[in-house]
Amino acid sequence: MGDPDEELLSCVAVGDPAAVRALVARKLPRLLSLAGRMLGDGQEAEDVAQDAFIRVWKQAPKWRPGVARFDTWLHRVALNLCYDRLRRRRELAFAEPPEQTDEGPAPDRGLLAQDTGRRVAAALSALPDRQRDAIVLCHYQELGNIEAAVVMGVSVEALESLLGRGRRALRAALSDLKEA
Repeated sequence: MGDPDEELLSCVAVGDPAAVRALVARKLPRLLSLAGRMLGDGQEAEDVAQDAFIRVWKQAPKWRPGVARFDTWLHRVALNLCYDRLRRRRELAFAEPPEQTDEGPAPDRGLLAQDTGRRVAAALSALPDRQRDAIVLCHYQELGNIEAAVVMGVSVEALESLLGRGRRALRAALSDLKEA
């Protein structure tokens, strides 16, 4: 099966503004979702998506169809950009934690859902990097095991092992939550 983005990417390569808009409309939601899950910060997710699209526009004229699916390459680029930001975070030392504003719903609504969401996000971020990556790519980005394995540069068997260990760790960390 051919790459569904091949024709659009060839139009982007020649500078077609409509193709650029179509590509951004098609890929932006998934890039924001991936980066948001990896970084836990909407603004940083937008920055990662912007950086990824800059790389797309630079790479588009050199893109050779058939080597890899464009979507797989784009996910790998976004994942690498997230890794770079996570590394930089570890290198920064703050005297005081930055102030954060709560942009969620009013305190009297959705407290349980917010708490559960925070707990899931915290449990996900506590996983080893490779397990977290596997969970995010397969469950949040809805990539198949084969495509997720290609993005991560591992075998399908290794990906399935990472998924299994990650799921067990999440289940253990969240074992006190009631099943809905």
